[in-house]
Amino acid sequence: MSGIAYENDGIEGKVVAITGAGSGIGEATALLLAGRGAKVVLGGRRTERLHALAARIERAGGEAAWTRTDVTRREDVTALVDLARERFGRLDVLVGNAGVGLISPLDELRVEDWERMIDVNLKGVLYGIAAALPVFRAQGSGHFVHTVSTAGLRIVPLQAVYAATKNAVRTLSEGLRQEAGDSLRVTVVSPGVTRTEFADSMSPQMQALVRDRMYRTAIPPDAIARAIAYAVEQPANVDVGDIVVRPTAQD
Repeated sequence: MSGIAYENDGIEGKVVAITGAGSGIGEATALLLAGRGAKVVLGGRRTERLHALAARIERAGGEAAWTRTDVTRREDVTALVDLARERFGRLDVLVGNAGVGLISPLDELRVEDWERMIDVNLKGVLYGIAAALPVFRAQGSGHFVHTVSTAGLRIVPLQAVYAATKNAVRTLSEGLRQEAGDSLRVTVVSPGVTRTEFADSMSPQMQALVRDRMYRTAIPPDAIARAIAYAVEQPANVDVGDIVVRPTAQD
């Protein structure tokens, strides 16, 4: 150690709500931030996983609350923000992480899958903004972190609709940043191939394709969590706008 005294890293004591917290990137982010002193509020559809994650955090000496959150329901997202304020008195960061990737050829006309991606990936983020923006304005501070994807940076077959929803969030986030003024922060994080349950809701054919690629190239979700932590820990007047995190082996 050099003996240099460092200031608080900007995470300890912050109240952070996370959607899609039951697994993958959301779970890894909750564990990392709680381990560094944040108070985390967990949202997701699988209550047994949220309960287990909150218990794990509390056993390690952290603070956590949770509520079932389906981001396609505006009232659920509002309830997540309300829980943060009721339990911890404020909300400092909202991590809009819930997402689905129902990839398929456009010729298959899986319109219901398209609608599902729009509802979760885009409207879920909009509902988060609607719930948290008035809170952040009243507090005079706040930070939106949105998980997008490298699929929106390099468009490839089978991912057109998925990439479109993620790029919509990228555009939305930039517009929000420009309207936010000097008291709010907005960050988008673009993960590459990451070892998560991303493939679980796909067709068997697509699952095999995606899981093979994950096996060969994927990085662990805590790599994305560290990027989120980096954005959160910055001083209040520093806005980390866009982070891309991908495997070195990814095209």
